Amino acid sequence: MNQELLRIVDSIARDKNIDKESIFADLEEAMVSAIRKHFGELQSNIVVRIDRTTGQVNAYKDDEEIDIRQLGRIPAQTAKQVMIQKIRADERGSIYSEFVQRKGQTVSGSVVRYEGGTLIVSLSQAIEGFMPKAEQIMGQTHRPGERIRCLILDVKESANQVKIILSRTHPDFIRRLFESEVPEIVENIIEIRALAREAGYRTKVAVASLDDKVDPVGACVGVRGSRIKNIVEELGGEKIDIVRWNDSSQVLVANGLMPAKVSEIALCFELGRATVVVEEEQLSLAIGKHGQNVRLAARLTGWDIDILTPDEYNQGIERLASCVKTVEGADEIIVDKLIALGVISVLDLDDVGVEPLTNELKIEPDLAERLVAAAHEEARNLAAESKQKQAGKELAQQAKTTDKKEEQA
Repeated sequence: MNQELLRIVDSIARDKNIDKESIFADLEEAMVSAIRKHFGELQSNIVVRIDRTTGQVNAYKDDEEIDIRQLGRIPAQTAKQVMIQKIRADERGSIYSEFVQRKGQTVSGSVVRYEGGTLIVSLSQAIEGFMPKAEQIMGQTHRPGERIRCLILDVKESANQVKIILSRTHPDFIRRLFESEVPEIVENIIEIRALAREAGYRTKVAVASLDDKVDPVGACVGVRGSRIKNIVEELGGEKIDIVRWNDSSQVLVANGLMPAKVSEIALCFELGRATVVVEEEQLSLAIGKHGQNVRLAARLTGWDIDILTPDEYNQGIERLASCVKTVEGADEIIVDKLIALGVISVLDLDDVGVEPLTNELKIEPDLAERLVAAAHEEARNLAAESKQKQAGKELAQQAKTTDKKEEQA
């Protein structure tokens, strides 16, 4: 009996990943509950001790030893129910402690089923993870039994269960995949400095090498693209752009917009805006499908990026110069200073305001106020012109549609 008890405790501890001492303590508490049930005395001093080495059980009521084998069926049933509840609570605590430490790491599991859009993934024999629809890669479906990798996004403990929230859309999932495929990242030779992702479509990763002899982009791509290929396959074909990190914001923005080639970049630190000039044939490539390339580049670099053609850029400069020169006391030198500050249009000058002009460019406050006021007025004129052009386009489109209908009639 006593050796059998030790074997049972050892088996439960192994299967449920629970500390043996916790199980012994639960057994003692369950037996105390059974004894109270048998005698119906809540105030009595009842103590149960189980020898951890021999399995010997000793029970005492008011310092008098009692034989627990004589308690009967109902107290035994009480002990059983208490024991089941406590072991379940210990199991939940064990699962929570294990997975809360693994938060932010990747885990492999087997797809079980979908429940109202949520994907249930078996992580081990008795542990399931939940992947909400928002954390699933759009367009991907998984079959029961399929092995997938996920990120442990969060671990929540409730009264009845531990809820392990999984994700395949979080940017950190990409980080972990790179760590698993590129040993140099784990060894701190290569560092992921920034990452921007639109799950299921495209990801941009900026990498830097701490060793001059190691090419960070080449190491991440691998021989004949072997490393990046494994990551892309895991993500179901999501495009990944690996760009070289640079401490120079101008170089970083240019790298972030690849594969488009940049002709010129003007940075306005006051507005956090980068105005990028690209040739006409590079414009669609720089913007990307539905603006995806420029949007990801902006998130990767931390700059608000405006993309212009050379004609648009020059028109903005000319309009700015004309506006500035209408202000008494302003000249070509002030225009050059504004451009050096990253102000390349009347809209920028209107947004920047007076303070940077006086602090950074050392322009007299009165002149600065008049410059901003002139820019504000010109910006209003520009908005009116743009609105008028748009209305003209809409009227032309309506007329074209009307003519087409008349031809068909």
